Amino acid sequence: MPPARAFRLPDDRWTIAELVFWLAPVAAFFLFPGYLVLGSQVMIVGLFALSLDLILGYAGMVSLGHAAFFGAGAYTAGLLSVHGWGEPLSGLLAAGLVAGVLGFLASFLVVRGHDLTRLMVTLGLGLMLFEAANKAAFITGGVDGLSGMNMGKLFGVFEFDLYGKTGYLYSLAVLFLIFVFARRLVSSPFGLSLVGIREGARRMPAIGASVNRRLTAIFTVSAAIAGIAGGLLAQTTQFVGLESLSFSRSAELLIILVLGGTGRLYGALVGALVFMLAQDYIAGLDPVYWQFWIGLLLIVIVLFGRGGILGGLERLVAPLRRGRKEGAR
Repeated sequence: MPPARAFRLPDDRWTIAELVFWLAPVAAFFLFPGYLVLGSQVMIVGLFALSLDLILGYAGMVSLGHAAFFGAGAYTAGLLSVHGWGEPLSGLLAAGLVAGVLGFLASFLVVRGHDLTRLMVTLGLGLMLFEAANKAAFITGGVDGLSGMNMGKLFGVFEFDLYGKTGYLYSLAVLFLIFVFARRLVSSPFGLSLVGIREGARRMPAIGASVNRRLTAIFTVSAAIAGIAGGLLAQTTQFVGLESLSFSRSAELLIILVLGGTGRLYGALVGALVFMLAQDYIAGLDPVYWQFWIGLLLIVIVLFGRGGILGGLERLVAPLRRGRKEGAR
């Protein structure tokens, strides 16, 4: 029997826990000034994971090549900056637009297949773009990466500094705005239809819902958000490497969603936070075998925290909520 949350209608009202969640990074800006660069990286990865959660957690579409759109956005913003267009906001919009167009074109292949076919198509797309960027070293920089970026001031006032202050607040603002958009999207009738497709795609045409059109739309939106995340990484680090298109980045994205929990939006952000902090801390303790401990953490979460970290927290909180309801009666 599917979990109860699959049948629970979404609620657009913001809870106290959500407000605290978003106030936490604001407080971290003042409390941990030495970790602002790491903080911006966490938010960018969280945004990237959020893009995958839209198609995996809500529409049930698995992708092993989502880094293709992330890298496309990163190289778009990077190349614009290298060739003299360093205005951040327009560069970010261009990154999302290019990745969205690429996602729209790829969706005609992706939505027609099922899980295994989608895995192979998305994986193949990612590998093709990776090799294309590697061969086009005269444009992308190849294995040496794309350097020489010169970002302009944000709104013509705020300069990207070495301490990461502007980059941190910039990343937080972009993440929050896109999260609000995604939150409203999944709560809309369109978002509910995606859940219906995930639970039973063959039944949706009976109520007049076009499955392929909805999957194409959400895949395009997901690709555009991934491209914005890539462009954000390029602008805040002022460097784009081939790893932005690599299979390992797509694989890490799946790990992050498994850690946080799929189909929750916040699971992408929590998973990114846990993964990035664990990676930074464990790599400092054991630079050689840190991947072993990350793998062990993943296994523990899968075995004992079904539904990820947020799924485990929901099961812990559920008895308390039932107790409060019974006490209120």
